[in-house]
Amino acid sequence: MKFYNVKKRESVDVPENKCTKVVYKRKTSKGTQERYAVRAKDNDGTNLTKFVNKATFDKLSCPVSK
Repeated sequence: MKFYNVKKRESVDVPENKCTKVVYKRKTSKGTQERYAVRAKDNDGTNLTKFVNKATFDKLSCPVSK
């Protein structure tokens, strides 16, 4: 999966088996909002996050974390 590393200012490729899926939930005035993201760690230790839509989130085979 392709992520953008802000520290390096370039795109990096991370294998799908090293990624984890995360659902961020927050309360809004109209109800609950859910955002779907994929998280990984680059080889230099930088945390990487990429927000994706629900269809892409469901298609990925990464493990789900809290």
